[in-house]
Amino acid sequence: MQDKFEIGKIVNTFGIKGEVKVIPYTDDIEQFKKIKNIYVNNDVMEIESVRYHKNTIILKFKGIDTMNDAENIRNSILKIQRTKKKLPQNTYYITDLIGVDVYTDEDKLLGKVKDIYNTGANDIYIVETSENKEILLPAIKEVIKKVDIENKKIIVHILKGLI
Repeated sequence: MQDKFEIGKIVNTFGIKGEVKVIPYTDDIEQFKKIKNIYVNNDVMEIESVRYHKNTIILKFKGIDTMNDAENIRNSILKIQRTKKKLPQNTYYITDLIGVDVYTDEDKLLGKVKDIYNTGANDIYIVETSENKEILLPAIKEVIKKVDIENKKIIVHILKGLI
């Protein structure tokens, strides 16, 4: 398991006072207001202010006071420390699921979790097979039977017509 999570990327400067424009990697952008310190290129930086502009986040870091200062951290990945709090049952960090082996309940290897996206109703696990094909599996209790993060294994039940 990773000890830090990527939560965004600085894509540009914003204005002349050292602010930066961030594309969030999280669906909970409000968490940026709760963060005091963040990793920028593995250096810890203190967040001075957070505001939102269209689909981006505008951050101001302590010590970054000019457009030139902000330009120096452009294209940086933002990370936060993994929290020690326990997640609710059947809830997982996406980063912990990527690369996990997916088996049917008949013990047939389907492939590895390549990515996950949310449809609004539920998540969809994108499983890449050994033939580089993708299988889309809805993350619903009828399909996802067991997730074992420690052993990097997910057991699924393939409903008729699913693949």
